[in-house]
Amino acid sequence: MEKTLGSKQHRALIALLIQKREQLGMTQSDLANAIGEYQSFVARLESGQRRVDVVEFLRLAKVLKFNPAVVIEDLKKIRN
Repeated sequence: MEKTLGSKQHRALIALLIQKREQLGMTQSDLANAIGEYQSFVARLESGQRRVDVVEFLRLAKVLKFNPAVVIEDLKKIRN
């Protein structure tokens, strides 16, 4: 299995998360507080240094107000 960090799908997911956070006018600290994490967690996530697990993804979808199923379908279309 190929590595996912830095893949096209991973970069697209990170870009989406940043876009959604910024559209809501949230800082990294705001998002971190909303999901019960530290700002450094969000910074590592947004810089691509860490993966997003399924539970985190669902929590982010709720806070950032996006449909996780739609995002998964969109990511499936991206070829690494």
